[in-house]
Amino acid sequence: MGLFRKLFGRKPKNEKYALGLHKTKENLGNLKQILSQSKQIDDDLFDALEDLFIQADIGVDTVIHFVQSLRDEVQNQKIDDPNALAEIIVDKMFELYLKGEFLITDLKYLENEVNVYLFVGVNGVGKTTSIGKLAKQLQSEGKKVMLVAADTFRAGAIDQLVIWGERSGTFVFTKPTGTDPSSVIYDAIQLAKKEQYDVLLCDTAGRLQTKVNLMKELEKMKRVIQKTLPNQPQETLLVIDATTGQNGMRQAEVFKEATDVSGIILTKLDGTAKGGIVLAIRHLYDLPIKYVGLGEKIDDLVYFDIEQYIYGLFRDFF
Repeated sequence: MGLFRKLFGRKPKNEKYALGLHKTKENLGNLKQILSQSKQIDDDLFDALEDLFIQADIGVDTVIHFVQSLRDEVQNQKIDDPNALAEIIVDKMFELYLKGEFLITDLKYLENEVNVYLFVGVNGVGKTTSIGKLAKQLQSEGKKVMLVAADTFRAGAIDQLVIWGERSGTFVFTKPTGTDPSSVIYDAIQLAKKEQYDVLLCDTAGRLQTKVNLMKELEKMKRVIQKTLPNQPQETLLVIDATTGQNGMRQAEVFKEATDVSGIILTKLDGTAKGGIVLAIRHLYDLPIKYVGLGEKIDDLVYFDIEQYIYGLFRDFF
């Protein structure tokens, strides 16, 4: 049980997780009671755990897989004390997310090159907000950043990005509503190369089209990017609103099929009791969470850290 003891033997530094996950933590609040009131480890206990994890929106398929792994561990270790399950639950959550891999959640970045990051996702998930917050972070690291308004189908989308450009102190490249999105990105790249920008954060249309149309649109953008920057885009980041729960899972499925999504930005995690979506996305779609939104402030978009996440969920229980 090394992961459990390592985690709860010290105090992780980022208190934002503990504060931002309070609603999901409340949803899991009965865990300690369930374990302490159980006289034995039996089907009734596992059924109660299943119900608890489903309420946290870990997802039925993932919960079934997870609880089976708990059953197997109990059998292998011949555990009969329900309270001993607490450590196993924490360790198995680590295993479920990491899948035996060493995950790097930092954004891929090439020195001395324009790094292009595409942001995809449906309207209303916090895509533009995430771009603005990330711009602020990257600039604080000394990078020269440009925002690119490639969602040209809605005038409102361009206006929103301009507002976030002002808030973050970042230049926003725009063209008139209705302009071909790929041409906007192409022209932005030419300017970025000329003026030696480090990073382009590209907003894209938030329409959940048919998979075929979505795929064609995103493939065209990538072809245009790679004409002048063969190593780009560095990342295609899917933005999902954590409060949408299983609807967010459906978005992950569609966008992963439509394009090579490299990571997830999970917004509004502080506003939901469904924080278990982190584990479900990783388990079902093999996508790492790159950033999570834990508040409304410009610095409340933070790198995802599985240790901070699990500590934030369970720190009051142990």
